[in-house]
Amino acid sequence: MSKKLCLVKSMTLLDMQGNHICTFVTHKSYQTQMAKKLTPRSEDYSKWYNEIVVDADLAQHSDVKGCMVIKPYGYAIWERMKEVLDGMFKETGHSNAYFPLFIPKSYLSKEANHVEGFAKECAVITHYRLKNNPDGDGVVVDPDAKLDEELIVRPTSETIIWNTYKKWIQSYRDLPLLVNQWANVVRWEMRTRLFLRTTEFLWQEGHTAHATQAEAEEETMRMLNVYGKFAEDWMAMPVVKGNKTESERFAGALDTLCIEAMMQDGKALQAGTSHFLGQNFARAFDVKFATKDGGQELVWATSWGVSTRLMGALIMTHSDDAGLVLPPKLAPIEVVIVPIYKGQEQMEEIVSKCREVEADLKAAGIRVKLDDDDAKRSGWKFAEYELKGVPLRIALGPRDLENGTCELARRDTRTKSFESLENLPTLVRSTLDLIQTDLFCSAKTRLNENTVEANTWDEFTAAIKDGKFVMAHWDGTAETEDLISQLTKASIRCLPFEDDTTPGICIKTGNPSARRVLFAKAY
Repeated sequence: MSKKLCLVKSMTLLDMQGNHICTFVTHKSYQTQMAKKLTPRSEDYSKWYNEIVVDADLAQHSDVKGCMVIKPYGYAIWERMKEVLDGMFKETGHSNAYFPLFIPKSYLSKEANHVEGFAKECAVITHYRLKNNPDGDGVVVDPDAKLDEELIVRPTSETIIWNTYKKWIQSYRDLPLLVNQWANVVRWEMRTRLFLRTTEFLWQEGHTAHATQAEAEEETMRMLNVYGKFAEDWMAMPVVKGNKTESERFAGALDTLCIEAMMQDGKALQAGTSHFLGQNFARAFDVKFATKDGGQELVWATSWGVSTRLMGALIMTHSDDAGLVLPPKLAPIEVVIVPIYKGQEQMEEIVSKCREVEADLKAAGIRVKLDDDDAKRSGWKFAEYELKGVPLRIALGPRDLENGTCELARRDTRTKSFESLENLPTLVRSTLDLIQTDLFCSAKTRLNENTVEANTWDEFTAAIKDGKFVMAHWDGTAETEDLISQLTKASIRCLPFEDDTTPGICIKTGNPSARRVLFAKAY
C-alpha cells in the first residue's frame, strides 16, 4: 500500500499509481453510518459520553427504568477488568464467595449509621407471590402473600455477611478472614447515567475480619493501593489517594480511603474506596473470637469495592471525538487485522497472509482479531474499530503482499506507519506498551496541569468554575464543607496522603485550617 492516498472518484480509493485499494459501497444505510459523527466534547461533554457508550456498543438503557443492558463488547472490557482485579485480590490472600441478594430488613436495623446511610436507596420486597388478575388482565400481587419480614435487595452486603461471619469466626485461629464477592447491587437512583450511576450495577465487595485494629487498618490501606495500582498500571488513569471527610465516609465506617481521578472535563470521579469499619459491625452482630490467652474480643473489620463505574472512568479519561480509546492492557481486542483486496483471487491470497500474521501475533500472546468478513468494506471496518477504540490496526493490501509490509495505525494518536512483516509481533508488542505508557503520561499531564492551589475565596471560585482540581484550606467543619458545596457545587474529594499539610486559613470562613484538601466538582 502506498504511503500517499488520493480520492479520485466519489467513493473509490486508489493509490498514486492508480491501483485500486477499495471501493466504498454507496448503499444509503452504509453512507449514514459512515457519515455519523459524535458530538464534540467541547460542544456537549455529557452528550459525547452518552453517544460513545451507545455507538461503541458498550451498553444501552433498559426498559427497566434506571437499569442498563451491558452489551457483549462492553462486558468484554468489564471481564478484562474483573480478571485482572480478581488476580490481584488472590495474590493478596483473598478468596471469592457469594452471599444472598436478599437481606432481611432487621439486619439493616442493627447498625444505626449504616441503615441511615442506605435507607433512602433501598429497594424493598414485601410480597412473595403473584396471581392472575380476577379481571383477566395479566397478574397482580397476591395480598395474601405478604412476607412476615420485608426483604431488602442488596445495596451492599456488610449486614448479611457479618451475620454469617458470626458462625464462621470462633477463635483467633479463624482470623484473618479475607473474602471477596463479585455481585450485583441495587441502589435506587432518580437520575441515572450509563455506567456512572444506575439503579442496578455490577461490582466486587471485599469483606475482611481481623484480630487487631492494626491488622484491619493495614488491610484497608493495602486494598486501596491495589486499586491505585490497577487504575494507574492497567487503566492508565492517574489517581489521587486520600481520606474522605467524616461526612463523606461510608455509612458505618470509622475511616474511608479513596482514589479520585480527573476526567477530561475537569470533574472528579471516585474510582474506588476502602473502608476501616472498626468493630461497629462485629458489635452489631456479636461477632467475637477467643484470643490466645482465653479471652473474648470483638473482631475488627474492613470492606472495599469498585464497580462498573470504572467503565465510565475509562471512557472519560482517554476517549476522543472519534470514539473510544482503550489502553491495550484492558482492550478485549489489542490488534485488528483488516485485509484490503479486489476480487476473489486477491481476497484468498491476502486473507491467507493475514491469517499467518494473526497466528504469529496470537503465539506472542497478543489479543488479535482478523476481520475477513467480505460483507463489509474496509472503510466501514476502519471506522468501526476506531469508534470501538481498538489500540492498533493492521491493514494489508496487494502492494503490501508484494513488499512484505503492512500499514500499522495507532488509535490513540491516529497516526500510521508502514512496517515490515518480519519481526512484526515484537514491533506490535512494543507499540502496544508505548500506547499504554503514552495514555498514562497524557492523563498525568492533564491532572498536573489542572490541579491548582487557591488561597482566597475569589481564587477558589474562579478555579472551580474553570474545571480545576483545587487544593485549598478548609476549617475542618461539616458546616463549612456543606456551605462551600452549596455555593459552588464542589465537594471535598479527599484529604490527599501526599500533599501540603501546612496549617493555614480557611478560604471561606477565615478560621484556622490544619491542612489543604482537594476540592472539585464530581460525578
